[in-house]
Formats: sequence, C-alpha cells, structure tokens
Amino acid sequence: MIRILKTLVQVRVTMISFSLMAMLIVAAFPPAMGAGQKRPNAESETPIFSDYRGVHIGMTADEARQKLGKPKDQGDTQDYFAITDNESATIVYDATQHKVVTVSIDYSSGAAGVPVAKAVLGSDIEAKPDGSLYKMVRYPKAGYWVSYFKAAGDSPMTSITIQKID
Repeated sequence: MIRILKTLVQVRVTMISFSLMAMLIVAAFPPAMGAGQKRPNAESETPIFSDYRGVHIGMTADEARQKLGKPKDQGDTQDYFAITDNESATIVYDATQHKVVTVSIDYSSGAAGVPVAKAVLGSDIEAKPDGSLYKMVRYPKAGYWVSYFKAAGDSPMTSITIQKID
C-alpha cells in the first residue's frame, strides 16, 4: 500500500513539474499577436508590388517592350528605359528564353509618384542610422523577391527591384 501511494505521489509531482515547465515556457515566449490573428508569412502572401507599368517576372522581352515602349538602350539580356528625366527602369531577361527575370526601377530626387515602402512591401521600414531605408521580402510561392532602397541625404534616390528566385 505504501508503495502504491509513493508511486502515485511521484506521478503527481512529475505531472505538476511538467505543467509548471510548460507554463514557464509559454510565459517566456508570448505570442506576438492576439488570438485569432495570423502572423504575416511571405510564403503564403501575394506580393503587393508585383509589376512595374504592367511588366512582371516571366513576361517575354517583346511583351515588356510593348508595355514600356522603345528602350533607350536595348540588348539581348537587358533593356534600359528612360521613362522620365527622374525615373528609369532596367529590365533583365534570361539568356535562353528572353523572359523577364529582374525589374529594377530607379527614381532620382524630384521624381513624381515615387512609391513609399509601405506601398511596395506592405509595411514601413525603420531608417538606418544614416537615414537610408532598405528591406527585401522573399515570396517563394510567387517565385521572386521584392526590395526597396532609399538613399539618405538631401537628394535621395529610390530603387525598387523585383527579381526571380532561382
């Protein structure tokens, strides 16, 4: 009888110990969001910024040229488009199928309609100590990543890049 009681006490002490450890772990690592909210996950999200003036990853070189017009500098694997004096785009194509693999847009100081980080990535970006901004978000399900860069200074340049993930 004493053995049975001793075993029952040991089992209860073990169960209480495990319960306390589980509560301590939960307290040490609280959920970042409230109940019912989902944590953003780039793998399951659709990118906010997926094209530039209708040009997107996977489009053919001819289709991209139809959307953006005649390139200022045209090549087999890359085109440079001067959209305005303060806005330009470089479109990179793969060497075999001539499909878009990179869309890079540059806005110099004074450009009209420069997108803010939130419009490109879905969230604001904390400035670096020098005042510049940079963030890249990968979208594996979409097959590409999107980055946003804004230089520091009085005449900042902003670059947005969409690039295929190999």
